[in-house]
This record gives sequence, structure tokens and C-alpha cells, in this order.
Amino acid sequence: MTAAAPHEEPTDAGRRDGGFGLYVHWPFCVSKCPYCDFNSHVADRVDETAWEAALLRELDHYGAETAGRTLDTVFFGGGTPSLMPPRIADALLDRAAAHWTIADDLEVTLEANPSSIEAGKFRDFRAAGVNRVSIGVQSFDPAALRFLGRAHDAQAARDAISVAERTFSRFSFDLIYALPGQTAAGWRAALREALARAGDHLSLYQLTIEKGTAFYGAHRRGAFVLPDDDLAVDLYELTAEETDRAGLPAYEISNYARPGAECRHNLVYWQGGDYVGIGPGAHGRLRVAGVRRATAQFPGPENWLAAVAEKGHGTRESAIVPVPEQVEEFLLTGLRLTAGIDRRQFERLTGRALEDSIDPAAASLLAGAGLIELDAQGLRATAEGRQRLNALIGRLVV
Repeated sequence: MTAAAPHEEPTDAGRRDGGFGLYVHWPFCVSKCPYCDFNSHVADRVDETAWEAALLRELDHYGAETAGRTLDTVFFGGGTPSLMPPRIADALLDRAAAHWTIADDLEVTLEANPSSIEAGKFRDFRAAGVNRVSIGVQSFDPAALRFLGRAHDAQAARDAISVAERTFSRFSFDLIYALPGQTAAGWRAALREALARAGDHLSLYQLTIEKGTAFYGAHRRGAFVLPDDDLAVDLYELTAEETDRAGLPAYEISNYARPGAECRHNLVYWQGGDYVGIGPGAHGRLRVAGVRRATAQFPGPENWLAAVAEKGHGTRESAIVPVPEQVEEFLLTGLRLTAGIDRRQFERLTGRALEDSIDPAAASLLAGAGLIELDAQGLRATAEGRQRLNALIGRLVV
């Protein structure tokens, strides 16, 4: 990545509050996991030259719209972006530096699956400017990996973590829990192994069944049974207990980190920041001339490529986000965080006072039940409240 070009500092809230990020979607995978509802596709052949050119062209489109910002984070997601040639990441980061001022502490994250990790390729990604990797381990248990349809085995997962630790100063990996037949004792043992191998961050997700996935039909047919609600709560609380003890407390519903090691790109999302999304199915949130817009790119790889070739970007939708929707989004994302919503930041971003944006009677009731805390600093959900976040938001929104 070349040095940042000088730009004028922005005057809107996108720089001051929440930060400014770039998300790059690489949609291709080796195989489709049965629980995955992301925009991912299996392809026999990928024209890497065409994809590089199209991503750069779409980046130029949004770079021109947002010139002068300071870029805080970049996230290569997917799909499996570690399948992407490192030269594409290098080219995109160089082009980003031509459009925006690059923060001195720019965070550049690459998602990777253990089956796609090669030490040499990781070194090339590091040379391109990637400084953080997030690995989709999902489990160290062979039976769980087979159930989840993963293309790697437990040893490959352990080896991938070792490669990441040797190559990058920061790394994270994901695990999925609340699996069929999983017990509290079994999850505690798995979690302790994970914590022994962890760096400064872990993502720990309860299995959810999403429409459009292979698991959705299988679950409806009774092919497997998930843990009941009581056990799911026990597993969540056990997770908080073990991560706290290991010095990686929860900072979000499913994310745990040593203080200061939080994923800053995800914090851009959760704290109401601005972000450009490029690539098939990518989403963005941008304030331009004081107006917040939501963008969405065409999800199909071929449709997206065709749109970029025709008009220079693959944007399917770009719409103003009305203030009531901004408020609801901010509540939904901000209350995922342990720290909650800062009152002054909320008011700067939405133009509304916090108390004017929530139902006072519901807030009083929820506070009395120990599910939220509302004070001079702002609004936050308690640990119990974060387990019931959707219902809680439904009560709070005016």
C-alpha cells in the first residue's frame, strides 16, 4: 500500500462520530456451509483480472463521492476473501489511499477459512497491508465440523491459528456453539481450548437457523434439534464467565476482546459510523452533504459485474434513510454493545435527544426489570437485556 494522499478534513459527522470504513465483498467459497445465509457462491473458475478491475472501478465511484474523509478501517469479507489473490487486496488498498487520508492506525482485516490458509499467501497479504485476520474455525470437534459442513478438520483449524499468530500482530477466530447435543460441560471444555489458543479477540456465535439455508429445511423436517432456551441461556452465561476469567470480556453480544483490541471495523457499524460497501451484495451507510443514505449492491456476481461494466458501479439501491429509521438502527446496533449508546453521540448523529427517541414508560419498565440502564452517560442493555435484544428494541422504539 502506498502512502496516503493528502485530503481536506471532512466537515460532517461521518469523520467525528463512529469512524469511516470500507467493506470489500469477495463472494466466492470452496463450498457452501449449510448454516450460511451470506452472499457466497461456489464457482469453478473466477476471472481474477476482471474482478480486480471491477472492484477498483466501484471503489473509484464511491471514493469520488466521499473524497476528503479519513479511512479508519478496511474489511475484506465474503465468501472467502483469503481465496482472493493478495495482489487484489494490494491494489484496492493503494487505490483507497488515492481517495482518502489513511489513518495512522488503519485496521485492515481479512476473513479466512482454515482450508484456504497458506503461510506464504498470508505473508503476501501482510505485505499488501492486511494487519488483522479473522479465521472461520467454528469448532475443534470433528463431529461438529462434519455437522457444520466445514471443509477443514480440527488439526487444520489449529494449524491455521498458528500461521495467523506467526504472521499478524492481531488475529481472531470464530466458534459456533449451542449445537445439537452440546452440553454445558462440553462447551466449557471447547471454550477453554479456544481461549488457550486465542490472541486478543474471539467471536462466539450461537447457531441460528436462517431461511434459505440447507439447515432451515433440515431443521423443519426434524433432522436435528437445537438446545432449548434454558440451555442456550446457560451456554451464553457460561461463555461470559469463561471469557471474563481469561481477560477477554464481552464488548458485544457475540464478540469478546482484551480492552483496546475490539474489531474497530465492526464498531463503525455498531456506533453509527459511515462505511462504503463494494462488491456483490455489499451494503453501505454514507452521510453526504449532511444526508445519510443506505446503499446496496446487486447480490449476484454476474449481475454485479455487468452493472459495473455498464455504469461504473453495481449499486442496486441508494436511498435516504429517514431519521426515524436512523434512530431505530442506532438503537438496534448500539445496544448490542456492552458500553451501549453514548447520549451525546446519539444526538449528534440523529439530531434527536435520546429521551425523545424512546418510549419513556417502556424505558422505565425495562429499567425496573434490570434489562436496561439509562443515565447521564447514555443508554445500555444489561447482560440480561442483551439476551432479549429484539424484544427490548420493540418495546423501546417510539
